[in-house]
Amino acid sequence: MEFFLWAILLAVATHFLNKTDQARRIALLGRYLSQYQIEKMMERLTEGYQRALGESDPLRRGQIWANLITTEQELSRQFGRFVADFAQVDEPQARLSRLPFALPWATRLLPQACADMRKLLAIHAHGLARAAEPVADDAPVGAWRDRAYTLLAEMLLMQHSCHWFCKSKAVASARLVVRHHTSHAQVLDAVTRETRQAYASLIGQA
Repeated sequence: MEFFLWAILLAVATHFLNKTDQARRIALLGRYLSQYQIEKMMERLTEGYQRALGESDPLRRGQIWANLITTEQELSRQFGRFVADFAQVDEPQARLSRLPFALPWATRLLPQACADMRKLLAIHAHGLARAAEPVADDAPVGAWRDRAYTLLAEMLLMQHSCHWFCKSKAVASARLVVRHHTSHAQVLDAVTRETRQAYASLIGQA
C-alpha cells in the first residue's frame, strides 16, 4: 500500500514538473512566433493546395497555383526572420530533448541527449526555401502537385519539431496522426533529401 502511495506521489510530482517545464518552452517559442503570421500562412497554403488538387478546370487550377506562390514565398521569408531571431536564445534554453517521452529537467540534466532547436529550425528554414522555389508556368500538373506535396511535408515536419520542443516527441507524433492523418516517418519520407539528411544528422535518427 505504501509503495502505491509513493508511486502516485511520484507520478503527480513528475506531471507537475513536466507541465512547468513545458510551459516555459511554450512561452519561449510563442514569444518569437507571435511576431509573425507563420501559422496563418500555413493554414492558407494547406487549404489552397486542397482546392487546387480538387479543381478539374486546368485554367482555374493554374490560377490557384499562381495565387499561392506569393504566400509560399512570404512564409519562407518570415520563417527565415523568425529563425534569425530565435538564434539569439541561449543554448541551454534552446535544447530539445531527444528522449521519446517527457522527463522533467531532461534538457538540464542530460544535455548529451539533446539537440539544438536553433539548428533544427535553421534546417527547416532551408527546407521551406528549397520547396518554395517556383516551377515553370507551363510545367505539368504533376510538377505542381509534387511541389505542393513536398512543401506541405516541410511545413508539417517543422510543426512537428515545434510541438516536440514544447512537449515531447511522442506528443508531437501523436498530433501529426490525429490532425493530419500521417506519421512522422511518412512526413520525413516526403521532405527533400537535403532536409532529411540534415535532420537525421542533428536528431540522430533516419
